[in-house]
Amino acid sequence: MDGTRQRRRGNTRQRIQDVALGLFAEQGYEKTSLREIAEQLDVTKAALYYHFKTKEEILVSIFEDLSRPLEDLIAWGREQPHSLETKQEILRRYSEALAAAAPLFRFMQENQATIRELRIGELFKTRMFGLRDILTDPDADLVDQVRCVSALLTLHAGMHILQDTESDPEEKRKAVLEVAVDLITQAHRGSAGA
Repeated sequence: MDGTRQRRRGNTRQRIQDVALGLFAEQGYEKTSLREIAEQLDVTKAALYYHFKTKEEILVSIFEDLSRPLEDLIAWGREQPHSLETKQEILRRYSEALAAAAPLFRFMQENQATIRELRIGELFKTRMFGLRDILTDPDADLVDQVRCVSALLTLHAGMHILQDTESDPEEKRKAVLEVAVDLITQAHRGSAGA
């Protein structure tokens, strides 16, 4: 297959993902049909089926594409020393990954019941546990374990809950990151003192 046809197919796949995510966010996953996605794209259902057989396939592909930086981050974090600097860098990179995939993570936040029933719910949970394990020292007491998990949840909650706050999105992201870094710093110091 030549490069032009491959690019065109890649663009179609991306268009399908973008339209589907928009419809899922607007109408909800359950209320969006493949027919509606095809109509919005101005293609036939057969053309849509060429790329994706089900709505779940579309959603999984979106999740996999947008969460690839998360997989890379987990792999990187497992290779690093268990230092405060590593933990802070993981939070910084995770904050950037969340910002880059904001529409997907907002959709996931607002459709938690649906996500739990789909394959991406388990994939996401596995990745979150991977991050938790990297951020939490093996000998951390329960309070410091909660601080580590709270640092991750702060990034999620801050992105979702502050979305309608009137301030620059990048400034909001940095403020939320600062709080998450404070939590991980407290947890690290607690573990180091134990």
